[in-house]
Amino acid sequence: MASLVVRNIRKTFPNGVEVLKGINLDIADGEFLILVGGSGCGKSTLLNMIAGLETVTEGEIAIGGKRVNDLPPKDRDIAMVFQSYALYPSMSVRENIAFGLSLRKVPKAEQDATIARVAKLLQIEALLDRRPAQLSGGQRQRVAMGRALAREPQIFLFDEPLSNLDAKLRVEMRSEIKLLHKRLGITTVYVTHDQIEAMTLGDKIAVMKDGVVQQFGPPDDIYNRPVNTFVAGFMGSPPMNLIPATVVVEAGVAVARVEEHGKQAAFTLPLRHIAVSDLPPSAAPIEVLLGVRPEHMTDALRADTSHERITVHVDITELTGADTLAFVTLGGERCVCRLHPSAPIHDHLIELAVDTRSVALFDRATGRAIAFSSR
Repeated sequence: MASLVVRNIRKTFPNGVEVLKGINLDIADGEFLILVGGSGCGKSTLLNMIAGLETVTEGEIAIGGKRVNDLPPKDRDIAMVFQSYALYPSMSVRENIAFGLSLRKVPKAEQDATIARVAKLLQIEALLDRRPAQLSGGQRQRVAMGRALAREPQIFLFDEPLSNLDAKLRVEMRSEIKLLHKRLGITTVYVTHDQIEAMTLGDKIAVMKDGVVQQFGPPDDIYNRPVNTFVAGFMGSPPMNLIPATVVVEAGVAVARVEEHGKQAAFTLPLRHIAVSDLPPSAAPIEVLLGVRPEHMTDALRADTSHERITVHVDITELTGADTLAFVTLGGERCVCRLHPSAPIHDHLIELAVDTRSVALFDRATGRAIAFSSR
């Protein structure tokens, strides 16, 4: 096990395209880091640079306090699990797990002991004599993880390992990976575009866009205190609602006003949990995006007396089982509210309860966070 330090990492390809623009990350020994972002954000390139599969244009990567920029992958003491599993089709599960050990000329008795230990840990003892073609997707993923585990690396690297699995299997494997990390405590870097994987697996999350880390921190901070509208809109399913509004201070309380749009009447929302001192000084109304998570815009069945009430026009609803998602238009923007399945909607109207203890304000021009509610 080892710490990982990524310091001012830049990557420019021969065609002049800069894909990583000064990445800085500090991962403590045993932590689980998630690199999350959309396609082309640079997350897989960064993972490949940590692995030694891509060269570093500028900056430094250190594993366990040792600079590894110029070390080949085999000397970095890392193990990588690929999206495609990368299993040898002509080899049995046993031979696939032992492959790296054989290359390192580990004695046969030690290989057998390692295979037995890894197979028991991953519950694949009954599969050892099968070939990859005889395995399900989840079983192949376990074997790929077993081959990585057999090396006893300092750092695990996962490159979107669950993206080829169906939804049910993804949930199962997500739990297995989390339990495995809890048992072994090996420093892990995990690349994904899936926000749920990011929120459930990581000790730390780095949200990336266009080769830049937009926000780095624990999942709770990323979710509840996004630094800009990109993070707010990317993390969460459904994402945070971003409602155009103007904010003024009345009798020492910040008040948000959302203008009329279509069938939706204008309304005001007192923001009693926003500190007025956090707002930029302005004599004129401040143009903001009011950030509210769908679960904080709900119905009377789920609300308490601290919630602010507004009546809204419902465009459409989607029943998901445990919840109903109601789509409304506020300030000209489509928003999602999470309702109780039995929430009463009459003539397309519902009284929404907004938890203003859990809102954020973003500058409408720059997208940067201005203020957060404090409970």
